[in-house]
Amino acid sequence: MANELTIPLLPCPSIDEIASFYQMLGFEITYRQTRPNPHVAVRREDINLHFFGMDGYDPAQSYSTCLVIVADTSELFESFAAGMRAVHGKLLLSGIPRMTRPRLRNDRYTGFTVVDPGGNWIRINKATEEPEARTRLAKAMENAARQADARGDERQGLKILEGALKRATGDEPEFQAAREYRDELIERIKGCEPHPDA
Repeated sequence: MANELTIPLLPCPSIDEIASFYQMLGFEITYRQTRPNPHVAVRREDINLHFFGMDGYDPAQSYSTCLVIVADTSELFESFAAGMRAVHGKLLLSGIPRMTRPRLRNDRYTGFTVVDPGGNWIRINKATEEPEARTRLAKAMENAARQADARGDERQGLKILEGALKRATGDEPEFQAAREYRDELIERIKGCEPHPDA
C-alpha cells in the first residue's frame, strides 16, 4: 500500500474555540457538525486535524498530542506567529493556548509546539536531522528545549539553562540565544502562575 493518510482526531471542550484558533493560524474549516456529536475538521495545505467536543473536558489535564513533520519549521512558525500577533498583539508563550519557538532538541530535530485551546500538543518537527551540538552550551539548550518545549517542564528547562549559562564563557556562538531562551522561560513560568487576586 502507498499514499495512506492518517488524520488525528483530538478532544476539546469547544469546537467553536478550536475553529477560531486554527483559523487564526491560517487553517480553513473543511467540515463542521454540532449534532449528534460536535466535530470540526481543519486543514492548512497538507496538515489535517480533526477535533471532537467533549463536555467537561479540561484542557489543562490533556495528554493528547500529534506529530507533524515538515520540510522547514521556520516558515510555518513565522506564519503562525503572524496570525497570533494579528489577533492578540503578541506571541502567546504561556498558558493555554501557547506556542514555543523552533529549537533544536536533543533528539537531533528542530521543532516547535502549538498547544491549542483544547490542551492538545501539536508537535511540528523538521523532517531532517540536524548535526550534533558541538559546545556544552548548545547541548544544554537542546536539553532545556527537550524539557521545556517538548515536555512542558519550563522550570526544569530553566534550571538546565541557568546552570549552563553560569559555566559559559560568553563567547560561545549560541550565548545570546541561550540568554533569550532563558528570559522566555522565565516569562512562560510567570504566565502560568496563578494571579494573586484569583
